Amino acid sequence: MAKPIEVNDANFESVLKENQFVLVDFWAEWCGPCRMVAPVMEELAKEYAGRVTVAKLDVDENPQTAMKYRVMSIPTIILFKNGQPVEVMVGAAPKSNFVARLNKHVPVSA
Repeated sequence: MAKPIEVNDANFESVLKENQFVLVDFWAEWCGPCRMVAPVMEELAKEYAGRVTVAKLDVDENPQTAMKYRVMSIPTIILFKNGQPVEVMVGAAPKSNFVARLNKHVPVSA
C-alpha cells in the first residue's frame, strides 16, 4: 500500500530529484486543518501510486525547507514537477480540489 513518506530538511531535495511528481503536505502536529487533510493525502498516495510521490514535512521540525518555499500558513500543499513547484494549495479543501489540481499536471495512468 502506498502511503505518504516523511521528508525532512536533510532529504527533501533528494526526494524531489528522485521523483518526477512530488506532492508535499507542509503540516504541524498542532494544526487542526492539517489533521483534516491527512486522510486525503493518504487516499491520494494510494490512488496516484507509481505516478506521484506523496510526502509530509513537519514545519516545526524542518523550518529551513518551509522557509525556502515561503510556507506562511499550514496546511500548504505543493505539487512539484521535476523539482519545481507547479501548484500551491493553502488550507484544507475537499479531495476533489486536490484531484483537479493534480490532474492538470499528472498524466493519466496507462
